[in-house]
Amino acid sequence: MLTQEQPQPESYWLTILRLLRWDKPAGRLILMIPALWAVFLAAAGEPPIPLVGVIILGTLATSAAGCVINDLWDRNIDPQVERTRDRPLASRSLSIQVGIVVAFVAMSCAGVLALYLNPFTFWLCVAAIPLIVFYPSAKRVFPVPQLVLSLAWGFAVLISWSAVTTNLEDSTWLLWGATVLWTLGFDTVYAMSDREDDRKIGVKSSALFFGDYAPSAVGIFFAGTAACLARLGIMMELQLSFGIALGIASAMWVWQYTRLRQPDIPKPVYGEIFRQNVGIGFVLLAGMIAGSIF
Repeated sequence: MLTQEQPQPESYWLTILRLLRWDKPAGRLILMIPALWAVFLAAAGEPPIPLVGVIILGTLATSAAGCVINDLWDRNIDPQVERTRDRPLASRSLSIQVGIVVAFVAMSCAGVLALYLNPFTFWLCVAAIPLIVFYPSAKRVFPVPQLVLSLAWGFAVLISWSAVTTNLEDSTWLLWGATVLWTLGFDTVYAMSDREDDRKIGVKSSALFFGDYAPSAVGIFFAGTAACLARLGIMMELQLSFGIALGIASAMWVWQYTRLRQPDIPKPVYGEIFRQNVGIGFVLLAGMIAGSIF
């Protein structure tokens, strides 16, 4: 008589990787992208390779720490949300103590990498820590917690730009504005899939705050992103390749906006649109590099 084979339990280290969200690279890459935008634009398309390596590893370490800190804050909320109930701390696959240790190690790695940077940039890294630590609590008290996340994302621009120039310029703030608006857009889309669960639990999100106007808000955020980037391209005298990249990105944002306006969107579509923004970000990065060099 044949018996059904029982699934093997997940290994401890694979569970740690899931805690760090390294099984879902889109969320890690989408923080790295604005940092790479900034370092390549500030260096006119040719930054020092070691600095690029520090930026990449730093964003990976920081986003990993942010994910664990988020899960520590939300360990009693995540089990009530369909999308997050299987996270290691929510499902009690890992203990709180393990989560704290992993967050400390990830943040320490980011701190060691920050020592490579100039003093001004190092202190910008320090200034970003409160936003990283307390962002997850914003959904309990602040009506648009995605704005707090967007400001945290904006530090990726300030840190990476100043790592090249040791200061902040008018161009920096245009790129910062584009990053904040872009993050507000794609993270509002991400929150739209959780609206029913968030409303039931009583936590706040931009998707709930804007309600039926959430697709319009996303469209405005993406339009603002395109406008900031267009102005940046003119200010920095970026060449045609950047204009082409921005045109492709803008067309994709318009298409995403029209999809969001359709009735009865299946939940997987929101995640799909979120992941598409990773590709959009890399298209823009390629345009920035080519537009700076050629």
